Amino acid sequence: MSETAVVDTGAVPAPHSASGKKHLHARHAPRGGLAVLTLGALGVVYGDIGTSPLYAVNEIFFGHGHVTPAPANVRGCISLVVWVLTTVVALKYVILMLRADNDGEGGVFALYGLLHRHKTAGVAMLLSALMLGAGMVFGDGIITPAISVLSAMEGLGAATPSLAHAAVPLTVIILTALFAIQYHGTARVGRWFGPVLVCWFVCLGALGARQIARHPDILAALNPLYGARFLYANGLHPSLLMMGALMLVVTGGEALYADMGHFGPRPIRAGWFALVYPALMLNYLGQGAFLLGGSPLSGGRLFFSLAPTVLMLPLITLATAATVIASQALISGAFSLASQAMALGLFPRLRIVHTSHAHAGQVYMPFVNWSLYLGAVLLVIVFRSSSALASAYGLAVSGEMVATSVAMVAVAAAYWKWNRLRSGLVFGAFAAVDASFLAANSLKLLEGGFIPVVLGVALFLVMVTWRWGRKATFAAYSAKHTMSMAELVRRHRRADHYVERNALLMVPKPLRSAHDHTPALLQLLWDRYGVLPRNLIFVEVIHRKVPYVHDDRYLVTVFRREPPKGSIISVTLSFGFMEDPNVERVLEELASHREIDLPTDMHKWIVHVSVENLLPSKAMGLAGRFRLRLFALLRHISQPAHYYYGLGDAVQLSAEIIPVRLK
Repeated sequence: MSETAVVDTGAVPAPHSASGKKHLHARHAPRGGLAVLTLGALGVVYGDIGTSPLYAVNEIFFGHGHVTPAPANVRGCISLVVWVLTTVVALKYVILMLRADNDGEGGVFALYGLLHRHKTAGVAMLLSALMLGAGMVFGDGIITPAISVLSAMEGLGAATPSLAHAAVPLTVIILTALFAIQYHGTARVGRWFGPVLVCWFVCLGALGARQIARHPDILAALNPLYGARFLYANGLHPSLLMMGALMLVVTGGEALYADMGHFGPRPIRAGWFALVYPALMLNYLGQGAFLLGGSPLSGGRLFFSLAPTVLMLPLITLATAATVIASQALISGAFSLASQAMALGLFPRLRIVHTSHAHAGQVYMPFVNWSLYLGAVLLVIVFRSSSALASAYGLAVSGEMVATSVAMVAVAAAYWKWNRLRSGLVFGAFAAVDASFLAANSLKLLEGGFIPVVLGVALFLVMVTWRWGRKATFAAYSAKHTMSMAELVRRHRRADHYVERNALLMVPKPLRSAHDHTPALLQLLWDRYGVLPRNLIFVEVIHRKVPYVHDDRYLVTVFRREPPKGSIISVTLSFGFMEDPNVERVLEELASHREIDLPTDMHKWIVHVSVENLLPSKAMGLAGRFRLRLFALLRHISQPAHYYYGLGDAVQLSAEIIPVRLK
């Protein structure tokens, strides 16, 4: 529950009480029955992995994998496809990792929050690994829209060879339209995602079953020994080349975990085992069956060769819709990932536009949107084919998969009460598989794999620098000598004149006892004007490492309350990393419940904020100065904290520049 504390500073507080209300931002649990939620999950969660059949097996045999489509090789590679899909996606993600929820949320930063609560040995390194993994997700995320839409457009060459040259410009047009409509939000079109993806998966299964019926001997690939024999017979380097292409089969598996908070684990599991998993298995087996038949490919594209000629154009249309949906899910996921990183204090505060009044999680971030667009379009123009793009795909996401598997060793021990041996054996085995993919994809480094890696490392440096800069600024700001709260109360009580405008000060640390020192901003205002506001409210905002704050949304500490003389009150507000931190709205509610002495008309408030002028310490070296310059650049593109917290929409702002010397 929310609390109100009274600090004894010699004044007699007026009667008051805590309302105990849970303020705003309450978690929106997934609504609807299992069937409705499962349909929604099909449209959002499975777009990426569901469009992998467009290019994955094609890459193994006719792209980066360079595997000759002889019968033994076909059975061996399809066996590896089937069992990698089963172990990595079905077992690791769908069955096990969906259990690792952070108050119902999943994803890299949900794991970060779980681990952050346990300061055991090695956790700091794991947290850094997860930050790097999050950067890698962004890096590979730029490739997903490009390779998905381009692979669908390449189907035009299979249907009409004369249109093969149109794949690149059409892809750019579709991507431009897709990113341009993002500011509208996805609520209206989202209802169509599920039914379209259902049609897509039914089509995948039907195409595969048709080929299996013609060449049922492909079912021998269900025996994992065929995959093991292939790896043994081909040696290390050819096997690594094949595994680099095989990685494309499981990309998108991390989305199953990341989107858990939108639908819950049951609908995701139901959709996977009832439709997605069988459809993917049938289609991959069907592609293997087609290769066993020895028929020539249509336009050099294995997937489109499964369909009769008369159905080619409808299939291309459906594939295009599926890839657009997969790209849309990726873009929305990038918005959510960035907003979580901002709330955790790992990323600059970028502008967020809420596109739905009913769902706080539906947001649009212009900077992220157009950065993704620019990257995706440049990749399409430079690489010009899905096969070439596949060379750049997989390295970064395999690194993220290694990080999550290693982190799960600690999570399983801490939250599931597994002993170290059990958690180490289970998730250590997954980490070994993920590491083999990482090693295989490292061969792609010079062929384009460096692109998502460089982007991922750059974003990791941004997160590390932003976290350092915020901590260093807080330390320097807190080191300034200021009066104590007890002294402030004495000066307020002795004053004959007050500033009548109700004042709020954003503060960087809690003020809960008479011995706490006031922020440097108040000391500056006192030294300059020598007069205090009649009603003075200190506001501190805390971002917890949890998705939602269910209790103790706010803590009110009363230092002085003597109507009509005035009051001095400190308010601590807490938000989770999945919540909208609208401080103005919460303060308005507190004022309406008379828990703080402010008029309900926000136009009668004035918020005092500080703007730090960052200066290097004399002992700071060259590397430290470079880091400071990077942090200063990030602050330049970041929204000021008061705007990020919703202050300034209706409230007047007063900003003071305070020099801060960082060490």
